[in-house]
Amino acid sequence: MSGGETLSTLGGLLNVPIVLAAAPLFEGVLRKVTAVVQSRQGPPITQPYLDLLKLLGKEDIESGEIPVAQRAAVWLALATALTLARFVPMGFPAPMDPGGDVILLIYLMTFSGICTLLMAMAAGSTYSLMGMSREMMTMIALEPLFAVALVVGAVHTHSLRLNAVLDGSVYAVGAPISGILLLGVLALSFQAFVQRVPFDISEAETELMEGPLLEYSGPKLALCKYAQMVKLVVYSGLFVALFAPWGSGLAFPLGWLWFWAKVLVVVLLVTLVAATHARYRIDQALKLFAGLLAVSMVALVCATFGY
Repeated sequence: MSGGETLSTLGGLLNVPIVLAAAPLFEGVLRKVTAVVQSRQGPPITQPYLDLLKLLGKEDIESGEIPVAQRAAVWLALATALTLARFVPMGFPAPMDPGGDVILLIYLMTFSGICTLLMAMAAGSTYSLMGMSREMMTMIALEPLFAVALVVGAVHTHSLRLNAVLDGSVYAVGAPISGILLLGVLALSFQAFVQRVPFDISEAETELMEGPLLEYSGPKLALCKYAQMVKLVVYSGLFVALFAPWGSGLAFPLGWLWFWAKVLVVVLLVTLVAATHARYRIDQALKLFAGLLAVSMVALVCATFGY
């Protein structure tokens, strides 16, 4: 086994436990920075760990009979996010490069949103169903954006292999028009992918009272919250892999530490946007996503012609 294959295998083994351990920490950083921006003291950085432990220790209360498939959606949401982490090169070469490709990555990203819809259906309350409706409309307009970015990377590299696409592939020919357009598209929509203000429309605590998560409590709520924390880390890692791969070739542990430093910068930018913007209405968000989808299609056409 070559050195690169050894690092890839090691990365595959470490990605899941590292993401599980780091996700609440990044959530704690997000809360603390938000409090500082808003001139509050805020909770300690370790508070998300305590919140998860508290929820895991509570009684699991269910209202009415819940279909097994919808009950399993809570577990699937976290499992899908962690599976996605197995394919992202988090300071190592893409650990599951031989076992998956860009198409599988797109399916996993979409399935993560479907799990949220199933959770809302299981709850069955008016607020959760309204949140599900908003989530569905958002998914239809939003999910193609990241998919187009991955497809453009595949077009530039003439490959669906993860190691090729998740290595700054949108800039594979220098700084093409398609890469610049997609950087703007994903920068403007990234808050929605990680379900943060101003695009946490399906939850909207002050309006829908957590929406899809309204009827969940105890361990199931802990898993839902944990899945959201993991998505923030994994999607930040994907963004870094596509648009900021510089330093990925550094020797371990420098390359690994540099990757997590870039992820921290992305999380801080998400925090600053969330702390300084008001929530969008669903119609405002859909108009923005429709415009971004049109721009992403232009980027795809440009990539097809080598621009």
